[in-house]
Amino acid sequence: MIELKNISKDYIDGESVTRALKNVSFKIEKGEFVSIMGPSGSGKSTLLHILSLFDRPTTGEYLFNDDDTSTLSDEQLAHLRNKTMGFVFQAFNLLGRSSVLENVELPLLYSTVPKSERVEIVLKAIESVGLSHKANVECGRLSGGEKQRVAIARALVNDPELIFADEPTGNLDSKSGAQVMAILHELNEKGKTVILVTHETYTAQFARRLIQIKDGDIVNDGIITERRNAKEEFIK
Repeated sequence: MIELKNISKDYIDGESVTRALKNVSFKIEKGEFVSIMGPSGSGKSTLLHILSLFDRPTTGEYLFNDDDTSTLSDEQLAHLRNKTMGFVFQAFNLLGRSSVLENVELPLLYSTVPKSERVEIVLKAIESVGLSHKANVECGRLSGGEKQRVAIARALVNDPELIFADEPTGNLDSKSGAQVMAILHELNEKGKTVILVTHETYTAQFARRLIQIKDGDIVNDGIITERRNAKEEFIK
């Protein structure tokens, strides 16, 4: 699904050049659950922006489903992103005075899905995260864990191939965090590719594979041998 070949990213400020990524190369196959982990300033956010097509590398190649993304216009990248990718953020990014249903429906407003079909798709996404009973509740009245589950439902309405989760448990207590990770785990079991970005070892260990980044370099890339079980953690 994803192949990076010697990706570098430079930020220029006057005569000063900061290299955020340094010749990064790796592949992510369809159906993987991968954690990208690194401390603040490691380059993981820059890497996320490139992987999710919000930014372009300075040098190197990024192939998505075998297509060279450098040949695509900004409009084509936006279309590819909206069609194939879903996003879950630490800050939820929900409209507090709008209902769960209205928040989850938002991505469909920019799609070709007919209005008559939207509600059924939205309710199915809400059901998948266990919030059918709160479909008409304003998001501002939900707990942090519930808000993140709404964000996951919103990420699912376009039926993306790939889900990016950027510090999805950062604002949650441990039990709510485990519940969110259990949902991501279940989505991966159903065939979704999940890329989790985090600075926490505990959260990273819910994935199957860990890519560690430091000072713009990949310092480790391997299978997680002692993977945490999200469902067991939630039950504790």
